[in-house]
Amino acid sequence: MSPGDEHDYRGKDQGGRADDPYSTLGGTRQTRTRLPDGNPGNPNARRPVRNSRSLVTITGIVVLLVAAIAFANRGGGSDDDASPGAKSSGAAGSAPTAATGTRPVEGKTGTIPSGFAHDEQGAQSAAANYAVALGSAEMFNQKQRRDIVQSIADSSAAAKLQSGFDADYSQGFLDQIGLDTDGSAPAGSTFVNRTLPAGTKVKSYSSSTAEIEVWCSGLFGLTGEQSTKPVTSGWFTVTMQLKWNGSDWKILETSQRSGPSPVTGDNPVSGSDEIADAVNQFGGFTYAR
Repeated sequence: MSPGDEHDYRGKDQGGRADDPYSTLGGTRQTRTRLPDGNPGNPNARRPVRNSRSLVTITGIVVLLVAAIAFANRGGGSDDDASPGAKSSGAAGSAPTAATGTRPVEGKTGTIPSGFAHDEQGAQSAAANYAVALGSAEMFNQKQRRDIVQSIADSSAAAKLQSGFDADYSQGFLDQIGLDTDGSAPAGSTFVNRTLPAGTKVKSYSSSTAEIEVWCSGLFGLTGEQSTKPVTSGWFTVTMQLKWNGSDWKILETSQRSGPSPVTGDNPVSGSDEIADAVNQFGGFTYAR
């Protein structure tokens, strides 16, 4: 996704058009048809009484619909209460990209969700949320980066992952972007680095390990009138090797490749201040499969 590719779901003709016969704006009056209350030849005649059996049938249908909607929107519940299709993305009859609606986690480690279910859905939810953490602005601060890695890495791989990320976020890299030593933006600007998962895919799964791909859109750059690194967007896929440590899914390895990237849209690019306001005002989510 690039700047301005969001779809506008508002109607194109909200203001009304002169050539629209259904609009009360633009000079054309709205026409209404009034149904007669009785027999045209007998003004005093009453409408025929509706069949009581039809009323009972309609009432029954409405009650069933209300009950179905209430059940679908029911909050809470454990994974044991979910249908078989909610526990596995490969369940027969379910689309591979369909969301299950089952709650992803019950707790957090710091600001990062934790306690994912011991199944395919749990592995996918973990990968999506870990992609958000690894693709955040906090990774550019040494202390926050180490807290993130220690929270999501398996103990057997934490030191190796930490060393690799510390090398990636070197002082030279920070200087190239225009950030201070602690990863903060210069005065008068806002640093933007946000990852937005669009979907997940299971490459392999067992009770002890899983390989998950997370397709993401991302925002990266510096706001501000003097910025030489304006905020841009891109698409990429993160691949994670996860391990079940007995209570949660943790990362063994992670890699990233470009795409798949859709065609860019034609929305106008927003100003630097508008982007900064959006980043500061719009919070993130806990992602679930």
